[in-house]
This record gives sequence, structure tokens and C-alpha cells, in this order.
Amino acid sequence: MKGSKYKLFIFVNLIILFNSFNSNYLAQTKQNSIIKLFCLQSVKEEMIKAEMLYSEKIANETCDCYYEEFMQTASHQDAKTKCKLETKENLNHNRKI
Repeated sequence: MKGSKYKLFIFVNLIILFNSFNSNYLAQTKQNSIIKLFCLQSVKEEMIKAEMLYSEKIANETCDCYYEEFMQTASHQDAKTKCKLETKENLNHNRKI
């Protein structure tokens, strides 16, 4: 009887532990998707203002860069500046090829 109570106790604790990891992952995923939605809209608007043809691939790459950089630096402006520069350099490089 003691053995089955111990196994039940371990099982319940594992479920609780798994749930907490899952909740943390879901929170990060939601945060990422909200940030990405705003970023994609901003990139699209800037490309249209610059009279560029909107590219979903470029927008996604830029926003992935922004999210990663923002998570490391926690600075919106630094992440935005770095990723805009990287995107601009990539576009210029691709035009030369």
C-alpha cells in the first residue's frame, strides 16, 4: 500500500511539473506571436512607405531577427535598429548578385 501511495505522489508531482513547463512555453509562444504580429504590420507599412514590393519572407526574417535581438537586449530601439540594418544590407547584397 505504501508503494502505491508513493507512486501516486510521484505521478501527481510529475503532472504538476509538466503543467508548469507547458504553461511557461505557452506564455512565451503567445508573447512571441503578439510581438510578431505587430512587427509584421510595422515592416509591411515601412516597405509600402518606401515604395518597395512587400515580401512576406523578408518581413518574417526581419521580425525573427527583431524578436531574438529584443529577447537578448530587452531594448526595442536597439533591436529595431540592428534588424533594419541587417535587412537593408541583405537586400543590397542580393541586388548586387
